[in-house]
Amino acid sequence: MTDVPGFEFRTSSACTYENNNPRCIEVATNVPGKVAVRNSVTGRAVEFTAVEWSDFLTGAKLGEFDLSA
Repeated sequence: MTDVPGFEFRTSSACTYENNNPRCIEVATNVPGKVAVRNSVTGRAVEFTAVEWSDFLTGAKLGEFDLSA
């Protein structure tokens, strides 16, 4: 999905620029019940329900997605 009308995206505070090459994601939470996440360079986006997004954030905070050494 690339076109997500109605969403107002904001850039992640973890966005970094290396040699003018941004590595960023943008998140929009302004549409009730939905969350959209897009790549700031390509504009490609995916959409989640609010429940899916909440479950993802919970898992991330608990280390569910941490890479093994």
